[in-house]
Amino acid sequence: MKIGFVGLGIMGKPMAINLVKAGHEVYGFDFNPKSVEELVAAGGHAAESGKVAAEVAELVITMLPNSPHVKAALFNENGIAEGLSAGKTVIDMSSISPVASKEFSEKLKELSVDFLDAPVSGGEPKAIDGTIAVMVGGDETVFNRYKNVLQAMASSVTLVGEVGAGNLTKLANQMIVAVNIAAVSEAYSLAKKAGVEPSRVYEAIRSGLAGSTVMDQKSQKMFDGDFAPGFRIDLHIKDLQNALDASHSFNVATPFTAQAMEILQVLKAHDYGSEDHSAIARYYELVNGQKLQ
Repeated sequence: MKIGFVGLGIMGKPMAINLVKAGHEVYGFDFNPKSVEELVAAGGHAAESGKVAAEVAELVITMLPNSPHVKAALFNENGIAEGLSAGKTVIDMSSISPVASKEFSEKLKELSVDFLDAPVSGGEPKAIDGTIAVMVGGDETVFNRYKNVLQAMASSVTLVGEVGAGNLTKLANQMIVAVNIAAVSEAYSLAKKAGVEPSRVYEAIRSGLAGSTVMDQKSQKMFDGDFAPGFRIDLHIKDLQNALDASHSFNVATPFTAQAMEILQVLKAHDYGSEDHSAIARYYELVNGQKLQ
């Protein structure tokens, strides 16, 4: 299949390369020429703009930071919409507001173009090895048409509801991840302050009820003080802001999410926004005066 791919960042580039590996003809566009060059080196093709990517492709995938970026990529001059024609499909794999997903779907419907929102979870390592989880919102017929394409990048692909449901599910995921990282960091901080080695705490409890994917993936980064980004704090702040906005619109109380957001804001204020979200451990180092290393 000919696929246009707009947004070749930390997640998008390896996802696009996995599509190439699966035999698809991928036309990539990004404002960073180095990312496009790396896609070309992997067997993909360069597109001069979102418009060009959409013109040559049957399916266009977007993978961008937030709602305004997706809107600009779709509808600005030389954007994707200018290259679309009736019968084509856009799958937005960005993590954005569910309200924005519905808005984009309605505008594309006027062009007789189908739309799915399909945000992902798993971070850069899983994007590279093709084992991300994809949560999809949209029409089931459209989903079934492109499920095999999504499976080329993922270990699980799940239709969760109509357009917008994918991003609402992703917000739920990000809420759980943030609170989980904070809980793990808090427990390790207590252990260290009390004279118990956090790495031994991890080994002792990882197989019990407290164990989690978050604990397995993030603990060693905390112990090493290695916070090179797989998923940046700045992006997690964006997701939690969308989650809080959604919770307010539905009159749902989310106090743990709100507290996690405040922790992330403290870290951003200390210039840690570009670090991995496992750097939540730094917050406890700041307030407790005790490093985990």
